Amino acid sequence: MSESVVQAEVMMSFLVSEELSFRIPVELRYETCDPFAVRLTFHLPGDAPVTWAFGRELLVDGVGRPCGDGDVHIAPADPHAIGEVLIRLQVGADRAVFKSGAAPLVAFLDRTDKLVPLGQERSLADFDTLLDEALDRILAEEQSAG
Repeated sequence: MSESVVQAEVMMSFLVSEELSFRIPVELRYETCDPFAVRLTFHLPGDAPVTWAFGRELLVDGVGRPCGDGDVHIAPADPHAIGEVLIRLQVGADRAVFKSGAAPLVAFLDRTDKLVPLGQERSLADFDTLLDEALDRILAEEQSAG
């Protein structure tokens, strides 16, 4: 792994219903070539891995308070304690909810902050070039998947 990538694996609970959940490995990834985003790759049994990308700041904020608009919502599982975090991902009517300990998320975010301090993403020397490359890569991934 290079000095431009932070990666971690976290075990999360996939909450299928109030009665059913199971633990799955989730890869967290941050790259300086896309300094505003984090990627979470969910390894669901029997399915191909699924990757979601969203703002790093959303994950930072969601550990401590409910936040998120649109397809991604992140919030503490208990509004009075920071021990576990709920991550809700939604596409249309389909929704998946995952629960993670806050500590491994905070440790991952701390490592990303050491690589690129929050708020300093635009200070990367070649930000515009890196942004163009990241957008090209995302578009290519979507075209190959679709």
